[in-house]
Amino acid sequence: MAGKGDRGVSEDPTTLKRRARRIVKVLGETYPDAHCELDFTDPLELLVATVLSAQCTDQRVNKVTPALFARYPDAEGYAGADREELEALIAPTGFYRQKAKTLQALGQGICDRFGGEVPGRLEDLVTLPGVGRKTANVVLGDAFGIPGITVDTHLGRLARRFGWTQEKDPDKVERDLMELFPRKDWTLMSHRVIWHGRRRCHAKRPACGACPVARWCPAFGEGPTDPDEAERLVRDSGRA
Repeated sequence: MAGKGDRGVSEDPTTLKRRARRIVKVLGETYPDAHCELDFTDPLELLVATVLSAQCTDQRVNKVTPALFARYPDAEGYAGADREELEALIAPTGFYRQKAKTLQALGQGICDRFGGEVPGRLEDLVTLPGVGRKTANVVLGDAFGIPGITVDTHLGRLARRFGWTQEKDPDKVERDLMELFPRKDWTLMSHRVIWHGRRRCHAKRPACGACPVARWCPAFGEGPTDPDEAERLVRDSGRA
């Protein structure tokens, strides 16, 4: 096993790229079903669910969205929603007043500037209220099939632990990761790393002794290395 700091410190770009791709390949074997864990059927539903997922688990969002999507099937519905009714529907996701305000503005922006349809270009998506590059890449990758890197807290944390980047700013992390992986793999890479972050490579106590990519990780040892102790930290499903 690699000790903490043994890799990712002085690697040349080619070695770093090979190690990064090996890690993602093994994560793919570990999590063959890795995918977006928000439930949706169209780009608008995914955009709304992603807004609601801020400071909230995907599981909780998925409990709220069936009634929400039924009540507001299009952007016009959100734009004209009764604020109190909208807040009541999304209250379990937290920060519901601000999220309701964002959803109304989002719906209005889509209606005013994009004919009521969620745009399929990053440069258009990020002009909408409450939509940054992370949210835009989620929608592009999973609703439109356009490759994108979703730098959420999990991907950012693991990218630093793996030595893929030293940056903390999500946009800079995204740029570093673009150099390591083929564009066609960006969306799937994001899902695999995020699943690993939610299930094993936790923020406070990563399950190092039960990690399938420990041999390539310079941060090995930040969490318990005993296999039995580490296994007890592994989650069957993710929590945002």
